[in-house]
Amino acid sequence: MKNYGDPREGSGKRTTVEVSDEVFRQVYDSPSSLPGKEKWVTCDEDVRGIESLLGIKDRTIGAPLWLSGDSRHCRNCQRETSWLDIVSSALRKVHGKELIAEVILGDRKFINVEVPHAIADLFCHQCGQQIPDLRSFKCHNWAYARPALDKVIREILGEAGR
Repeated sequence: MKNYGDPREGSGKRTTVEVSDEVFRQVYDSPSSLPGKEKWVTCDEDVRGIESLLGIKDRTIGAPLWLSGDSRHCRNCQRETSWLDIVSSALRKVHGKELIAEVILGDRKFINVEVPHAIADLFCHQCGQQIPDLRSFKCHNWAYARPALDKVIREILGEAGR
């Protein structure tokens, strides 16, 4: 297993790791394996919002973006929590657009291992309220071709057509 990126400041350990296909399938192929009372998929409107934040073309993301936690909605504005919250929070504090696009669209698989604790530093995209009880998130896009991913990364970096 390989750590992906640097530990969050003050955390002292990695909470998301790259894993083999075998481990990924054992842990995450079944939505019922996700922790928390609720399990759901990011709505299409929010997936389009993620594409906009990342600067990638509409309908580039086709994989289901699963989440799980103890509640589905922001306690402040009642918006359904989604990967849009994860991506917008990550872009503010932790990761760049290229890394997020590669995690969502690439052929490498990652698991979040913060269970049983909630995911830290996560905020509602709409109102900014902290989301205290999201437990897990996953995606896998088995059919995504590597050359197409490379093109998306070039577009994010502003190098398309060069």
